[in-house]
Amino acid sequence: MTTPLTERAAGRTEGDRPAIRLDGVSKTYGQGRNGLPALDNVSLSVRPGEFVSLLGASGCGKSTLLSLVAGLDRPTAGRIDTQGRKIAMMFQEPALFPWLTVSANVEMALRVQGVAGKERRDRAAEFLEIVHLGGFGAKRPHELSGGMRQRVSLARALAQDADVLLMDEPFGALDAMTRDLLHDELERIWQKRGLSVLFVTHNVREAVRLGDRVVLLSSRPGRVAEEFPVGIDRPRVIDSPRVATLAAAITDRLRQEVLRHGR
Repeated sequence: MTTPLTERAAGRTEGDRPAIRLDGVSKTYGQGRNGLPALDNVSLSVRPGEFVSLLGASGCGKSTLLSLVAGLDRPTAGRIDTQGRKIAMMFQEPALFPWLTVSANVEMALRVQGVAGKERRDRAAEFLEIVHLGGFGAKRPHELSGGMRQRVSLARALAQDADVLLMDEPFGALDAMTRDLLHDELERIWQKRGLSVLFVTHNVREAVRLGDRVVLLSSRPGRVAEEFPVGIDRPRVIDSPRVATLAAAITDRLRQEVLRHGR
């Protein structure tokens, strides 16, 4: 049985700072009357080593929030602090370079860090082993299944030597069985590496299956509507009664939020 987050964190001091902290973050696209508010006064923290699932209706600003944390965009108001931690981001689509081999795609993250040739190749091979793709380094992305391409994308994210992993619906386009297998893989890597993960999904059961905590955003503009601690021992399965029960309660709350905003 895997140790719950509260026990894993028992050795930390109260002075430990969050891996991610958002204070009063707002984001508006455009200006004046034509401005489109995406996020409004969002305050949220992710503890070191914590896995937080982020849920909400389409258009509530989940992907915007990840982009702000990753530094790909700037908030209109508020402050984001990652304490200088390295951040990697994984998208719904693998976004691999089709003309490069699997190994070369992973090596791109190492090349940016200035890792030299042989070491770069050796380390890329190690990351492919971590995601159970050893021996596939010479393949091209089109020769792999969708699930395998997402494994390559995960290996590339890990190769960035990040402390924080941002994931924007990375398994949304996969079939149920492949998604379930990748849940196990992600959970194993997260625990082994001690990563802090902020995981965006539309799938409520997936959010409960993976998260230490589920954060629900309101419809646009996105605000933190409610947080749900997941006090279910790991390892979990997505169709377990306890996962299903909590997912049903979160779904009811999400439905209320959507109806309240007339969507």
